[in-house]
Amino acid sequence: MEFFKIRRDIPFMRHAVLFNVISALTFVAAVVFLAVRGLNFSIEFTGGTLLEVSYAQAANVDSIRKALEDKGYHDFAVQNFGSSKDVLVRMPLKPGQASSELSKAVMDTLIVQDPGAKLQRVEFVGPQVGRELAENGALALLITSLGIVLYLAMRFEWKFGVAAIIANLHDVVIILGFFALFQWEFSLPVLAAVLAVLGYSVNESVVVADRIRENFRKMRKAGVTEVIDNAITRTISRTIITHGCTQLMVTSMLIFGGQALHYFALALTIGILFGIYSSVLVMAPLVRWLGVKREDLVKPVKERRDEAVV
Repeated sequence: MEFFKIRRDIPFMRHAVLFNVISALTFVAAVVFLAVRGLNFSIEFTGGTLLEVSYAQAANVDSIRKALEDKGYHDFAVQNFGSSKDVLVRMPLKPGQASSELSKAVMDTLIVQDPGAKLQRVEFVGPQVGRELAENGALALLITSLGIVLYLAMRFEWKFGVAAIIANLHDVVIILGFFALFQWEFSLPVLAAVLAVLGYSVNESVVVADRIRENFRKMRKAGVTEVIDNAITRTISRTIITHGCTQLMVTSMLIFGGQALHYFALALTIGILFGIYSSVLVMAPLVRWLGVKREDLVKPVKERRDEAVV
């Protein structure tokens, strides 16, 4: 299915150096922000107090957030849990503050805001748990990356695997750079979004790589640059349809999903936008510079000679 058909190939590779310079500068900027400012980890990573509160009627989450903000609390999370009458409140624990004192102070605030608030349970999330979550998240990212490289190397050629993982990790680092720059809260849903972007971006890389392999078989007299330009041009319509539909869904979550889904949808939005760029304008030039050639993807047919039967 195509919205439009481009008659002439767009010379993307003519500007490959410019695209990769922009990518390198963006990548370096993201790394600098991560090194200087760091990520604003949520209490799942840093430790804190979790309170489950029930109400007699549907809880007004916005009013609860405002009541806590008026009391001077920051970096907390409030969301519905199970039903509209149950609310989960995550509070960071300050140095020297006891979890029991914090939970009592929070409940006093919530009872003033709504006398029908009842505490169901209190849990303390220690920094040890947070360290394990961070390590497991990094391990998941590493295993996913190695799996992508292995898959593309087996399906196409090792040059595609190396180029694709560089391009896709470029997206991941830029997402983290945005979160470091603006100090947005980095929580487990955001980590899930980062892993989702990594898998989502590789899909576009596979489509472009598949078209490059197909062009090597069809365009026998064309050079590598012409083959890649044609592959990217022929996948533009498909890219617009796929990424456009996905972005519509993510945008709806960003606008109507509330605070619980806000940063999750924001990470996906950044990942989708940079995923289009990297899969087309980072992965393809890297493949060319790694020296991909027709013989890597199209095996020459060996002539069979019939042996004389004596």
